[in-house]
Amino acid sequence: MKQFATTMTQRGQVTVPAPVRRALGLAPREKVIFEVEGNEVRLVPSHFTVENVRGSVPALRELRTLDEIYDIAGEEHAQHVIDEMAP
Repeated sequence: MKQFATTMTQRGQVTVPAPVRRALGLAPREKVIFEVEGNEVRLVPSHFTVENVRGSVPALRELRTLDEIYDIAGEEHAQHVIDEMAP
């Protein structure tokens, strides 16, 4: 196991060492997750999931069933395909 030391600032901030950023494929301003288990912490990249974007998408104006949502999405996809095929 490799270890990298860094110093915490007075505001609780740390710099993720470059070798760690490269190993995790992290880019500037990218989100990360701290997983805490007991007295150990693991840093992992934050992947796009419904859980971590919940609340960033406004609610529908009117409630729809899942079947209705699938139908709407299918119609929109069909229209997108037609638009791409048009000269």
